[in-house]
Amino acid sequence: MLRAIDIHDLTVGYNRHPAVHHLSGRFEPGALTAVVGPNGSGKSTLLKAIMGILRPMDGTIDLGGLRAGQLAYLPQQAEIDHTFPINVLDMVTLGHWPFLGPFGRVGQVQWAKTHAALAAVGLVGFERRPIGSLSAGQFQRVLFARLFLQDASVILLDEPFTAVDTKTTEDLLRVVLEWIRQGRTVVAVIHDLDQVRTNFPYTLMLARKPIAWGPTSTILTPANLDTARCIAEAWDQNAPVCHEKS
Repeated sequence: MLRAIDIHDLTVGYNRHPAVHHLSGRFEPGALTAVVGPNGSGKSTLLKAIMGILRPMDGTIDLGGLRAGQLAYLPQQAEIDHTFPINVLDMVTLGHWPFLGPFGRVGQVQWAKTHAALAAVGLVGFERRPIGSLSAGQFQRVLFARLFLQDASVILLDEPFTAVDTKTTEDLLRVVLEWIRQGRTVVAVIHDLDQVRTNFPYTLMLARKPIAWGPTSTILTPANLDTARCIAEAWDQNAPVCHEKS
């Protein structure tokens, strides 16, 4: 059974300066949670800490017994090399890598799943297209198809709909909602607050420190948004290293 992801007094950052500061809370199993906040508020840093890419400076992340292969992570598009000489089919097929390893053979079952993933995100007919020729929306569909094949219990999405056209956003949101119907846990960094209000039942608001965490209707209030904005505007990048204890 999928368990919650529990975070206790988590501080994580760079060069001993916290980007996420004393965060505690829980991502419930099977829940769809948006992570929101001003630019530079630690949202992407939090996802990287959950994935184990960044080590906590303090506090803990309890993944509830999840193994590494049970988590899938979609970084921002800017972090991915679009010029790598690979076509859509091969890029998506890389989603089988956690199961096959570097020397495993892609068999009929894996190819069938690859083509099903391409169909699910609306990319039938794009199999031989180089990824460098794709629009931002088409490339994001490729990345979602690759996530399909990873079959992860927990899926972390960093700005999955930024700079993506409306039709692609609608299609990929349907994919996310299907993951939730399947019982998966999805955590997504989202900038469009109307999108959050419409589609995400839970929200974590960050401004380097936690502002609020819970049902979206109780989190996206004018008071919380003003607090997050004021904290972000007052942040001093050259402030001393944090020694505060919660």
